[in-house]
Amino acid sequence: MTGLLQNLTASDIDTSSGFCRDCLGILNAAEGSGASRNRCPNCRSPRLLTHPEWLHLSIAHIDCDAFYAAVEKRDRPELADKAVIIGGGNRGVVSTACYKARIHGVHSAMPIFEAKKRCPDAVIVAPNMGLYEKVGQEIREMMRALTPLVQPLSIDEAFLDLTGTEKLHHAPPALILAQLVNDIEKNIQITVSVGLSHNKFLAKLASDLEKPRGFSLIGQAETMTRLAPMTVSKIWGVGKASQERLARDGITTIGQIQSIPISDMVKRYESSGFRLAELARGIDRRKVDPSRETKSVSSETTFAKDIKDPKTLQKHLWQLSEKTARRCKQQGLAGRTVILKAKTNKFVSLTRSHTRHSPTQLAQAIYEDGLTLLTYLLSERPNDHFRLIGIGVAQIVDSEQGDIPDLAEPDRHKKITAERTMDKVREKFGDNAIRKGRDLI
Repeated sequence: MTGLLQNLTASDIDTSSGFCRDCLGILNAAEGSGASRNRCPNCRSPRLLTHPEWLHLSIAHIDCDAFYAAVEKRDRPELADKAVIIGGGNRGVVSTACYKARIHGVHSAMPIFEAKKRCPDAVIVAPNMGLYEKVGQEIREMMRALTPLVQPLSIDEAFLDLTGTEKLHHAPPALILAQLVNDIEKNIQITVSVGLSHNKFLAKLASDLEKPRGFSLIGQAETMTRLAPMTVSKIWGVGKASQERLARDGITTIGQIQSIPISDMVKRYESSGFRLAELARGIDRRKVDPSRETKSVSSETTFAKDIKDPKTLQKHLWQLSEKTARRCKQQGLAGRTVILKAKTNKFVSLTRSHTRHSPTQLAQAIYEDGLTLLTYLLSERPNDHFRLIGIGVAQIVDSEQGDIPDLAEPDRHKKITAERTMDKVREKFGDNAIRKGRDLI
């Protein structure tokens, strides 16, 4: 890493100080407070970071700003001042949009036709996943130079645990991260946002507070008060339906959940209530786990004879979905994107994918998404015979982030519970102890 880092430890620095995010100069106590904190005394930059716990927080979440669009703008200077939307393709939806397009209300998963209505001057660019993967890997290697505890969440974001690295790098984690940000901007020529806290949930929450080019901290002492005024939507896993259910119960802010005893939340919302109660209090017991880097989990089969019959293909799809789900469960993984793979009798390879609202490792969920993709594929190619199909999940995350019971969707909760129960029976009595009718081919 390059920059102006000195051999500094927490004991060398006044806790009331801070540092300049541009030149990395350390501020003294007077410079870190009051009117004098407006600009760095060394380089005159306004990007100063001060926080009473900045020397002691070590769990980070780094998220690239509008990543796909940023890479395209970097490599195509003519796009620099344009509103850029990445998307199109088979699904005809927005993958991501630069901040200039977002001002007009464009967001990911929006249909392209709607995005064009909102931002008619935008340039639509087809995604180049190979390029994005390459750039994402370059950034990941820069992260690993700081700590082996890097847990990628997707191509453009990751958790880092910098606990205990101060002696190695001769500087506190916050300062090391600021240097990393500067190096990424200089060498990769894109910007990132950083969240730094004492656990993963809060670090990820913090990284989204000041995008783009943000660097936000949430300390232990302030956790409850920082969370209290936020809406319940800020809790990881609380979607629109859950927000509506909570609102019907008079709960719209995290502070309101904090005021309810955990036991009462469990009585009211069962397992979802316990999770909500803990996260509302800033409690997240998950560790940063670098072993979660698996890019995809999948299963496929090549048929002895080419198959055209949709019902037969569906039955094979179910068996492959169960196999993929079993592998996910064994590895403690879940995937946000379901991918269908097929090969025709003329050796034409085809893939279709669907990105879910939340990750899954459940066979039923994988099958349902895969069935939708298969139905679409068969309607496109009604005369084809198939020699191979496969189903898998990508955008891999820790299983704790997947299949969150939604208190607003009891049917979904029942499906999750039913599959978990079947898993336990099979674990005890064997895979054939329980079988569904669609298992039989």
